[in-house]
Amino acid sequence: MEFTGKTWKFGDNINTDLILPGRAQLFTEEEQLRCVFEANRPGWIDEVAKGDILIGGFNFGMGSSRPAARSLRNTGLTCMIAESINGLFYRNCVNWGFLALECEGISTAIEEGDEVQVSFEDFKVKNNRTGKTLQARAIPDVLLNTMKAGGVLPLLESEGLIAAPV
Repeated sequence: MEFTGKTWKFGDNINTDLILPGRAQLFTEEEQLRCVFEANRPGWIDEVAKGDILIGGFNFGMGSSRPAARSLRNTGLTCMIAESINGLFYRNCVNWGFLALECEGISTAIEEGDEVQVSFEDFKVKNNRTGKTLQARAIPDVLLNTMKAGGVLPLLESEGLIAAPV
């Protein structure tokens, strides 16, 4: 599985309140999309396009366990790559089927708008503008397979372990 996309760059310690504000918890998934990054990047949701890639700094996704990863997935982003991802947020990426990689040096190797290639086979990230390639941290098969399946529920449904919603 490999993706190429335009990058959107965010800094360090981006918390789940910045990704999806608390007031949006009562909204539908579609309504939540309008709120993604509204506090720190007003209008971003109107600019991001299907296939784009999010680049983060250190401790991306710190904070509460809200469906912020689902909202990022629902924007059409193919994946995110960050220096480090908060553990709870990373598990929510797995649970909601949003591909996420940790990659040392990503925040300085990429400028917003760069086109990057991301391989989930060998976990390499290449900046097509500079030609620089970085090695991301490998994802254990069980977590990667869950993300590729679309998350925990779609994986369990595909394996016949739970019934599909009616």
